[in-house]
Amino acid sequence: MDADDESLLEALLAGEHRALARVISKIENRSPGYRELVSELYAHTGDADVIGITGSPGAGKSTLVDKLAEEYRDRGETVGIIAIDPSSPFSGGAVLGDRIRMASAVGDMDVFVRSMSARGTLGGLSTATADAVKAMDAFGKDKIIIETVGAGQNEIDIVRTADTVAVLVPPGSGDDIQTLKAGILEIADVFVVNKADRDGADRTVQELREMVHLGEESGLAGGSGGHHGADVMSGSDAAVEATADEDEGWTPPIVETVATKGTGVETFIDELTNHRTHLVDSGTHAEKVRQRHAEEIRTLLREDVHSLLEDELADSGGIDGLAEAVRLGETDPYSIASDMLAPVETCIENLETETRGDGSSQE
Repeated sequence: MDADDESLLEALLAGEHRALARVISKIENRSPGYRELVSELYAHTGDADVIGITGSPGAGKSTLVDKLAEEYRDRGETVGIIAIDPSSPFSGGAVLGDRIRMASAVGDMDVFVRSMSARGTLGGLSTATADAVKAMDAFGKDKIIIETVGAGQNEIDIVRTADTVAVLVPPGSGDDIQTLKAGILEIADVFVVNKADRDGADRTVQELREMVHLGEESGLAGGSGGHHGADVMSGSDAAVEATADEDEGWTPPIVETVATKGTGVETFIDELTNHRTHLVDSGTHAEKVRQRHAEEIRTLLREDVHSLLEDELADSGGIDGLAEAVRLGETDPYSIASDMLAPVETCIENLETETRGDGSSQE
């Protein structure tokens, strides 16, 4: 790192919120030197409890997150909040600005709120978000809450970053409960029926209970814990089954809240704490962290290889020239891909040779 980044890191570790904001901006913008900065953060992470909050639009996520932060502060704990907004198709920046719905955080320096863009990432969470969590963790935040946009199968991306995932369901969801079975069931550690003072809340709770019960019988929820592993997103049935065995014994509780009044928030926090305790006591937390790092490595490798190949494409005249060659029948996409990957494969073969230590010396 250069001198400025070293100074910035020291300021962050010293608890300066302005430095934390600058580091997250550097991470989000992928500014020069950010990777070295994030690398230095790792040695100072691992103490924060990371909570993911997701749910359908209008479920009251931001209001509940605000009340969560307020309750945690009353308990003497510091809070970091990352609100993932949809990306603007023009600027790539966040467009909702959840901070306007978090009134309790205003003026409290121990509640740090940051809105970030999803940047088009499939699951709504970009690599930058995971790095921002590390920055807050290294800073010393006790609780880090990630509020994601929307709900659906692609929202399972949140399990790569959060220790505990809470799914909010508004009352009277009806068909929405059925939709949850498509993906959200697998990631929920806690279900929250928010706005529980409205008509239809009791029915929604009952439908969720039936869904969780059926999920347990079919191996989708509760004892299966399939939502606890990053491999859920890779489609690996074997990995899901293995992770299920590791987290046996947890059935997602259903909590009723009225976030606008603060009703049920303490019960919600108790269930979040119970899940955290379960993760640690069962040894699942350590496995989650290992899987998280494995997914980070995969992601970085994909990004770096993609970047290298983009440069290689540019040196070869650009993708349009290659596409034109395919159109003219001079080559085909498979041959082009093989040619582009050949240098990468050669480098990997050389690396494997050096790792085996057979005395060969190749560049």
